Amino acid sequence: MGLMSEEHELVRRAAREFAESRVEAVAKSMDMDQYPRDLIREAGRQGILAPTVPPEHGGPGYDLRAGVVVLEELSRASGSFGLLVEALGVLFAHTLNRFGAGDQMKALEEVARGDAVGAFALSEPCCGSDAAALETRAERRGGEWRVSGHKMWITNGQHADYFLVFARTGAEGAGGGGEGRRTVTAFLLRRGKCIETSPIDLMGVRGIGDAEVFLNDCAAGDEDVVGGVNSGWSVMNYALYVGRTAVSAVALGLAARAVEESVRWARERRAFGRALIDHQAAQFKLASMYQRLETMRTLVYYSAYLYDSRDPYFLVMTHAAKLYSGPTAVEIARDAVQMHGGYGYSRESAVERIYRDVKVMEIGEGTNEVQQMVLFKLLTGGRLRFEF
Repeated sequence: MGLMSEEHELVRRAAREFAESRVEAVAKSMDMDQYPRDLIREAGRQGILAPTVPPEHGGPGYDLRAGVVVLEELSRASGSFGLLVEALGVLFAHTLNRFGAGDQMKALEEVARGDAVGAFALSEPCCGSDAAALETRAERRGGEWRVSGHKMWITNGQHADYFLVFARTGAEGAGGGGEGRRTVTAFLLRRGKCIETSPIDLMGVRGIGDAEVFLNDCAAGDEDVVGGVNSGWSVMNYALYVGRTAVSAVALGLAARAVEESVRWARERRAFGRALIDHQAAQFKLASMYQRLETMRTLVYYSAYLYDSRDPYFLVMTHAAKLYSGPTAVEIARDAVQMHGGYGYSRESAVERIYRDVKVMEIGEGTNEVQQMVLFKLLTGGRLRFEF
């Protein structure tokens, strides 16, 4: 495909080898809620954990297209591990690489190498999609910041050593209002006694250390501010916009595995005296799944290409890719379960796990409805503005 180079295919082969030899081995244990700390370290050593972080900060320095390929291949083996790496390597590490400074880059290197775990702490019980209404507060007292609040749905949160926390540093603003956006600041907080976590039991993508995070008067200095005081809205949007392409690659990997499993099953399964794949109904179903998969792949790769090209149209395509990939991956997974019949409903089936894992792609990092809202604004005159 013209959007990808030979270098990207070399990255794919390396990522697939790692996924098939190492990630496949933990896929079932992660689905039983075991957090793969050792595998995270190994992925860091292999340059897979934070693919876009440059070598001077512990990563391999790939472009976003290579990062997307890595996430796709990891997610073919385990949607849980793919999402874990996306949250750690893109939402946390890629964003910190863009906005971090000073000693923050030492933390970035620890995370990129797999020696520490980073978490992106934005969502709250009050407001997931309405990020401008967040209630976590950072107050200036005695020459330092004191951060208090309650975060929710934080991937890696149960095991994180560092948290990229978004807090209000000015007057509370109405949800979605301009004032609410102008008074948000990002802080890099190291785990300590002031941070408590509680695990969340998920339907799918289990084993990702998803947690509630309670911040109890955590001390932070000016050196812990990421991107500037009251500039957190820009940091947040940058992370989420890049993350929407990245998480679409997780959906792509899950859907690709669902198609592969369905073709394999159709060849092996016999029905009415012949292989299932010889029945026209199965052939049409597989063809439709494949067509949707390749459309998804084109959107995701093209979005990453626009980012790498510093093209402002990336802002449109990242939302289009996310809006298409989430629901389409769910449809493909549902078709895969149907193709497998009773076995597809069994916990012994890979497609059963994929079906549970993939649903979050319509919810996390911006729901389908949020993508529609943004695309409508862009359609009706919104500015194509993205600070690369």
